[in-house]
Amino acid sequence: MNFRTMQAANRRKTIGLLMGMGVLMWVVVYAALTYFGGSGAGIVPIAVGIALISVWGSYYGSDKLVLTMTGAKLIKESDNPKLFDLIQEITIASGLPMPKVAVVIDDAPNAFATGRNPEHALIAFTTGILDVMDRDQLQGVIAHELAHVANRDTLVSAVAATTAGAIAIVSDMLTRMMFFGGRRDRDSNANPIALILSLVILILAPLAAVMLKSAISRKRESLADATAVSFTRNPAGLRSALEVLAADSTVVQQRSTAVAHIWIESPLDAKSVSKMFSTHPPIQERIAVLKSMESLG
Repeated sequence: MNFRTMQAANRRKTIGLLMGMGVLMWVVVYAALTYFGGSGAGIVPIAVGIALISVWGSYYGSDKLVLTMTGAKLIKESDNPKLFDLIQEITIASGLPMPKVAVVIDDAPNAFATGRNPEHALIAFTTGILDVMDRDQLQGVIAHELAHVANRDTLVSAVAATTAGAIAIVSDMLTRMMFFGGRRDRDSNANPIALILSLVILILAPLAAVMLKSAISRKRESLADATAVSFTRNPAGLRSALEVLAADSTVVQQRSTAVAHIWIESPLDAKSVSKMFSTHPPIQERIAVLKSMESLG
């Protein structure tokens, strides 16, 4: 497939997964009403409110928050003129404004982008990635990170996190109500099979929400790879960069699960994370897709 086909496919899949999150939320609410009756409905706005405040507060301050969590330090053009020149090349090709640039003192090669919109974007690089990659490879990495900015992936992640958080809070609150003896008033009229099914849904819904959120993250990574190629018209650069990352076994020191999804390569141990819960597609799959783009010329 070419990059346009890949972009369109990943956008469609992202929309489908976000719709799936909405359907899951509706199923959780229906299960709550089935089990608790009207008393369960009041939990929903509380959960949504808590999720909105926590996630969207982080969204609006995402650049500052991520700088703190990763230990990245902002740099000026005079600190690394060649890096800034490369970034400016991609901003011209993409039509994006120049982002803030930061460096993480870490030998592990990696990079990330954040910011609530292109006007507040930030891209960061570890000292390791700046040391080991050549110009074409680094150009591919920059294009990938700016692709996240262009595709508003911080916004998409915030929507997914809000929905998943609301589902988790609703399910947790209602599960606690079960242990304290909460039950709808019309017990005698309740279908026991429906009650059991409601219990199962409330218990498993948070797990399903996390799986959907991870799937959305994987599709956005694939979309960023395709969008990067649309900026550079050079899939070989990003493919070669990913091969360098795949061959390197070092891991960034700041590998919190809270920010694992923003790095170009997940800092979490791939062997310890099921593919269903991984925030990134397997790096060898990403390399194979980029190779197929190269073969198309």
